[in-house]
Amino acid sequence: MKLVLHGAWRSSAAYRVRIGLNLKGLAYATAPVSLVENQHQSPAFATLNPQKLVPTLVVDGQVLTQSLAILEWLDEVRPEPALLPADPLARAHARAMAQVVACDIHPVNNLRILRALTGLGVDEPGREAWIQRWIIDGFQALEAMIIEHGGQYAFGDTPGLVDCCLVPQVYNAERFKTDLTPFPALRAVAARALEHPAFVAAHPNQQPDAIHA
Repeated sequence: MKLVLHGAWRSSAAYRVRIGLNLKGLAYATAPVSLVENQHQSPAFATLNPQKLVPTLVVDGQVLTQSLAILEWLDEVRPEPALLPADPLARAHARAMAQVVACDIHPVNNLRILRALTGLGVDEPGREAWIQRWIIDGFQALEAMIIEHGGQYAFGDTPGLVDCCLVPQVYNAERFKTDLTPFPALRAVAARALEHPAFVAAHPNQQPDAIHA
């Protein structure tokens, strides 16, 4: 199986997929897409992914898009180690936790939204306050869910789908100076995940297109 991941080093959604691929022990090639330079808007990339977003995973010539769809596909084709628990009720809880990030926090804070806010005249402090507002809102819910369902990791004692989504969002929270002291359970599981080799290798700073200030 030949895998090529089109993504950007600091893209949260691409970061999720890198973690998932690493947890599954799957080798993949990286095809960097510069969001800052609008490479995702090029006709060539639009042909690959009509939504013009990353990540885009090419599997033996077949194109997969949307990070959660890709992660669940990975679980189906490579069941072990599992990203989701076996019990249907537990799976629903884990999916709900992942979707707090993927559906409620991240979409209103991604680059195209921040560019739209800039276009509406919102200055940098205003954009930062916007980002922090939605992260805090989602993390308040996740803190309670981790207390209920978490263990060594965000859901249970093995890394999975929730951690794939949570760790990149914590990276974003720290990048935008969000106060995480109200979320001790969330911080603890994220810190533990960041010690795992799959998460270490997926970190934005380890990517070939990383830009170091």
